[in-house]
Amino acid sequence: MTRSKLPDRRSFLALGLGTFAVAVVPSPLRGRARVVRRSVPVMGTVAELAVVHRHEGFAHRALDAAVDELRRVEGLMTRFRDDSDVGRANLLASGRAVAISSETADVLRESLVWAARSGGAFDPCLGRAVRLWDVEHRIAPPDDADVRRWAGLGLWRHLEVETGGTVPRVRFHDPAVSLDLGGIAKGYGVDAAARALRDQGVFHALVNVGGDLVALGHSEDGDPWEIGVRHPADPSRLAATLRLSDGAVATSGDYLRYFRHEGRRYHHLLDPTDGAPRSSRQHTLTAEAPTCLAADAAATAVFGMAPEACERVLAAAGREVRVAHRG
Repeated sequence: MTRSKLPDRRSFLALGLGTFAVAVVPSPLRGRARVVRRSVPVMGTVAELAVVHRHEGFAHRALDAAVDELRRVEGLMTRFRDDSDVGRANLLASGRAVAISSETADVLRESLVWAARSGGAFDPCLGRAVRLWDVEHRIAPPDDADVRRWAGLGLWRHLEVETGGTVPRVRFHDPAVSLDLGGIAKGYGVDAAARALRDQGVFHALVNVGGDLVALGHSEDGDPWEIGVRHPADPSRLAATLRLSDGAVATSGDYLRYFRHEGRRYHHLLDPTDGAPRSSRQHTLTAEAPTCLAADAAATAVFGMAPEACERVLAAAGREVRVAHRG
């Protein structure tokens, strides 16, 4: 058995957060701007943030606000705490409707949109199957009978988000439903952090949380941010470099969170049709979208799909959601 040495499922490498290549420097930034960086543990990984601004103290205050947003979203949507919206729903929503925040309700509704759009390939209700596989701690696959219990259930169809009352509520219509928003909530958190930066008056910045990434404006030298996509065969090398300004990207891959057993790799991206890790000839897929929530959900939904099916799913999301790299 061989385990990944890297902590997160994502395959993005921000090129040093500040060493992004450049050419033209806009006059408002020329000779004045500096890059202020912050790295913090959050959402089960390490968030890397970079702000381009003339005043270091101002930049640090903006970074404080962005980090606060990441932690706030984590507190709402993590499945690892019983007092989060997701944790309370998983404990109680099979028996009654559970009140949740408007933000969690929005993310759940978007999850259902992506579930329908992808024919169930994206399913936010597979939390129990995710816990069964637990690829970061297993050394052998679970019993076939246990895996088959989660095959083809279409659990997303049994999730109801009620918004007609004074507060949103969530209800499960099948006791097998267990929320896991790992394929979308991190993207929402990155969007929230980027909004916090804008609200603070920062318009040139990078927020990278385990490979869910938003680029605002330009790097310190005036060009779009350069983002390197790790090579799946050797994560110390780059498979591609993307140039990004005022946009979002996210990558799903099978080579960061997995275990090996009898020569086969078992990764964390499950196929709801059989309850097991998806079979795929590709090892990484990068989606680009106007929001990180959309990029995150898209990369999760279409990883492993044939190109034609992938394009159909993304076309339903709009022309601005696209595959930026696959490998």
